[in-house]
Amino acid sequence: RALRYDTADADALLDIYRPAQLDPARPTIVWIHGGGFVSGRRGDIENYLKILAGKGFAVVNVDYTIAPTATYPTPTRQFAKAIAYLDRNAGKLGINGDAFVFAGDSAGSHVAAQLANIVTAPDYARKVGITAPITPAEMKGALLHCGVFDAAMLDPDAGGFGGWFIRTVIWSYSGKREWRDVPGFETFSVGNYLTPAFPATFISAGNADPLGPQSVKFDRQLRAQGVTVTSLFYPPDHDPPLGHEYQFNLDGEAGQKALAETVKWLETLDRKTM
Repeated sequence: RALRYDTADADALLDIYRPAQLDPARPTIVWIHGGGFVSGRRGDIENYLKILAGKGFAVVNVDYTIAPTATYPTPTRQFAKAIAYLDRNAGKLGINGDAFVFAGDSAGSHVAAQLANIVTAPDYARKVGITAPITPAEMKGALLHCGVFDAAMLDPDAGGFGGWFIRTVIWSYSGKREWRDVPGFETFSVGNYLTPAFPATFISAGNADPLGPQSVKFDRQLRAQGVTVTSLFYPPDHDPPLGHEYQFNLDGEAGQKALAETVKWLETLDRKTM
């Protein structure tokens, strides 16, 4: 609990959850939380990740600095340092340091996808200015729930959640109100920089999630590169409507299904990495 992955960073903390019996060959799931880049802490998803660990996986819960204190791409840089720490100390921590799955929800899903692309696409890593913390061979999968992946799809004039996201989140995260003019921020739209080397991916979003179209587009972009993708989407008329982060509602049938499908995918990935 509360392990410091960067001694120079007060926010650089992580927790590790392990099942009573851990198969050492299983990949290590490293999860970074959501919160629209401007809120949230790792404790928000602790219970969910403990449930996931109970399915037989070592799960790491990573914290990072939120905006506007930290602007793009600071959380991804911190996530890279967390992965490097885990890789360096895997034996001492009792986790598999040869097989990582980068995972996240909402804003965390973007950070996870971005770092997965940094690991597998050297040209993109240079553009972002972050060094890959592990080799592509150690990058076994990306688990992406209800993420945001494409700044061009965000409409500042939209009402409700979408409009708030642009006015509050992207302004805070980019560091400027005119975020389209921020040098380097174009790399936020990670789907424009994918390569066939991107790892096998599980992606999901609800039918009533304002960010849902982001996941659908990212799914298409991954498949266009020949990446192996498992997706969980719902038709527009699905009832009840499934909003943002429905995956964490384990009292609902859809949330239970998302968890079951996630575990099924991880177990398939596990067999491929052994």
